[in-house]
Amino acid sequence: MTIKKKKYKIRFLLATAAAVFIFRYSLNLPFFQFLGEYQDSAKRLTMSVFLIIIVLLIERVLKRMINTQAETEGVKYNLQRISRLVTIALILLIIASFLFQNLYAIAVSFGLISLILGFALQAPITSFIAWLFIVFRRPFRVGDRIQIDGFKGDVIEIGYLDTILEECSGVYLGNDRKSGRLVHFPNSVILRSEVVNYAGPFGPFIWNETALQIAFTSDLKFVEACLLEVASADFAIQHPDKQKRGLEPEVYFRVNNYAWLEAVISYPVFPTDTTGKRNRILKQVLPLFNAHPEKVQFPDGANR
Repeated sequence: MTIKKKKYKIRFLLATAAAVFIFRYSLNLPFFQFLGEYQDSAKRLTMSVFLIIIVLLIERVLKRMINTQAETEGVKYNLQRISRLVTIALILLIIASFLFQNLYAIAVSFGLISLILGFALQAPITSFIAWLFIVFRRPFRVGDRIQIDGFKGDVIEIGYLDTILEECSGVYLGNDRKSGRLVHFPNSVILRSEVVNYAGPFGPFIWNETALQIAFTSDLKFVEACLLEVASADFAIQHPDKQKRGLEPEVYFRVNNYAWLEAVISYPVFPTDTTGKRNRILKQVLPLFNAHPEKVQFPDGANR
């Protein structure tokens, strides 16, 4: 339905452009001599309308190409934003050329206006420059989970002046689940603050870990085997189409500050599934430990 609607719009723009073009050159006919001194203005107006329609037509064609050729949603979003911005700039230029016949006057006026606006709108201009940085340098894209200036969340929109995050964690939660709040911050923040992008070299996974406190008298080989079995089985269930190569879980042990031992399982996980993964591991591995109290002991009073 959407494709048909886009095709209809392209055909409509083509027909309109052809009609305006024909009308533009029809103004040279003797029939339109009654316009007198306004004849030249009518010609320039129709030519401006024709050029605007051509620009809109090119934008439609580019948008269709972007929708079909872009590899990811983030790339598609950025390219659509750029094409929209260029379209608006070209339309404004066409309108200005119609209003001012003297291109030198346009350039001087534009320079003066830019100088005034540069002082009056420093913050928005900085945010716009930061938007260009985001689009071309790509520190993050739509859909990425990032951490910036004390906020953490999923990027849902990158505007010309600000970015919107769907917050996760936050002041009300002690886990990585979405809080239900939206965070709006100006794009200029990325020019003065570090950005942590969870879509790193292991994408779409990140590495996380879960620690369990056990006694020093526990069978460490048994503990390691149980943790690896549970983590590997959960990965196979959650991601049956993903290769495990390079993403195998690992177990290591460390001494806790309070004199007991910690068994730590490190594993790959989606950034949006860290809490769920931790819960599934604990729910599956603790019954295995409790079923073998002779092999796995837990801290109890002075017994470590």
